[in-house]
Amino acid sequence: MTQKMKNVMKKYWVLYLMLVPAVVYIFIFNYVPMYGVTIAFKDFQASKGILGSSWVGFEHFERVFSSPDFLTILQNTLILSFYQLAMTFPIPIILALAIHSCASKKIGRIVQNITYAPYFISIVVLVGMMYIMFAPRGVFNVLLTMMGFESRLFMGDPSCFRHMFVWSNVWQTTGWNSIIYIAALSGVNQELHEAAIVDGASKLKRVLKIDLPMIIPTAAIILTLNVGNVMSLGFEKAYLMQNDLNMNVSEILSTYVYKKGLLDIDYSYSAAVGLFNNVINLILLVTVNQFAKKITKSSLW
Repeated sequence: MTQKMKNVMKKYWVLYLMLVPAVVYIFIFNYVPMYGVTIAFKDFQASKGILGSSWVGFEHFERVFSSPDFLTILQNTLILSFYQLAMTFPIPIILALAIHSCASKKIGRIVQNITYAPYFISIVVLVGMMYIMFAPRGVFNVLLTMMGFESRLFMGDPSCFRHMFVWSNVWQTTGWNSIIYIAALSGVNQELHEAAIVDGASKLKRVLKIDLPMIIPTAAIILTLNVGNVMSLGFEKAYLMQNDLNMNVSEILSTYVYKKGLLDIDYSYSAAVGLFNNVINLILLVTVNQFAKKITKSSLW
């Protein structure tokens, strides 16, 4: 530790003291459990515990990669993950730019409140709403029949699962995810806009040339974080939307780990799948962070 760091810690020791509970919490609940990763390399038996279970090396990983279902499940996860990322990343930026550029601040606040509200609906309630609205006699099928089309079993149609999963997530999270961009836009120097107006720039040009470049560093960091979790799709929503009719597209790694680990009681196998999932997330996070650093000069580290 350098002398400069010692002086800073001595000067702001109260602030560092306030960090202690958070550091202890993260260490206990995030780092200590990492020892459980060794289950993926052992023939884990609950009666013997982690230390008492025998070491088998990469045996469970070989089982994972030789499983006839694994490639399909991995493909489902990748398609759904990148589809969701492609939709949920740019739309909050567009919404934030639209709200910030709105001439009426009152209308902007109303739009903010309306778009924030779905975020506070729980996943269970959201999926329940979807089952009701997309039921054979639900509102969407009623509208289809009124327009002369045949009704569809949306929740059981494999071709509809990904679209319903992603766009319901867009509806639920867009308003909340736009908050950080709206906060970044609030720091834009208004003198830049005034100068652009004097030069005859339209509102669209001011958005593209002033507002958008100002939030690119923030967007780069958010994108890096999102890509780092691209393989970690929400288990609850996918599991609740699953049924026998759409299982070939709705089975993803998180639901697969749950079924293998807790339903089939194959802890080591599910741990191997989970570890593989996390390693892919780590590789993506490091890769995108390096690209963000080169392109936007903004990165996590």
